Amino acid sequence: MKTNQSEEWKGYVYALVGTIAFSSLYVFSKAGLNQVDLAQFGLYYFGMAFLLNLLFAVFSGRIREINAMPRKVLRLLLILAAIDLGSNITFFLAIRAISDPSVTSFLGNLFPVFLTSLGIIFLKERFTWLEALGGLLAIAGAFVISYTGELNWQKLFIPGTGLVVINTLLAATFSVIVKKNVQKLSPVIFNLNSNAWIFLFFLSYFIWSGQTAIIPTNAFVNIALGAFFGSFVGLLSLYYSYRYIAASRSSIVQSLKGIFVLIIAYLYFGNLPLAIQLWGGGITISGVIVMTMAQAGIVRIGKKG
Repeated sequence: MKTNQSEEWKGYVYALVGTIAFSSLYVFSKAGLNQVDLAQFGLYYFGMAFLLNLLFAVFSGRIREINAMPRKVLRLLLILAAIDLGSNITFFLAIRAISDPSVTSFLGNLFPVFLTSLGIIFLKERFTWLEALGGLLAIAGAFVISYTGELNWQKLFIPGTGLVVINTLLAATFSVIVKKNVQKLSPVIFNLNSNAWIFLFFLSYFIWSGQTAIIPTNAFVNIALGAFFGSFVGLLSLYYSYRYIAASRSSIVQSLKGIFVLIIAYLYFGNLPLAIQLWGGGITISGVIVMTMAQAGIVRIGKKG
């Protein structure tokens, strides 16, 4: 990707804004899920997310891609929607199950590990030993965060750990498929497709659940802020960052997400994770930074394997 070096700072600013926006999603969604049922949360969150992304697709002109879309792409979109549905459901279930959103974010650093692993398996991408070391650090940190000290397998990890693992694996699978097929449609349409199907799912789930559409005002505000920052500001900012810097360099900034979640969660809820979880979070962040810097070519040790 050829970029104007004098404008690279814009890419890092966009990446930073996107990272902070996505970090706030953890906090606002946790606050919303503390007050309403998952069916109510999903209805409002994905309803607003779909509307925001639809408006962006229309005003950016990307909506025209749908008319020119080949039929064989429809099956791909359905598969992606199903994967993204599972990813989002497990994400918000994990947010609800784990008391501190910063812990969920630290565990979410398994995403680049899965993404790199799947890239090696399915996209035939190559890796360095430094990337492998970063991945091992991220896994070790996730273990430190989630380990309860119990030897009983059923109580080995804190509740919600399995949900985060499933979420990150599904999210990485989604990203690998999009990366392999990115020339067929723009990321805007991929995202709009997922939001549309997920909204329809939660609309059906809401009707089936029999829940009321009336929710507390502050819960609605939290959900709206989560949808705005997570599915709109964060998404657009990261897209724009790729115009000025390589995706791997944008990922270096994004690897700091856990720190921002920690700060925002403390300001919003007034509490911090356990000391051992902070240490584990620091290890996962270090691992992700090592991986992303190696992938960006900033640090080179070892040959591609």
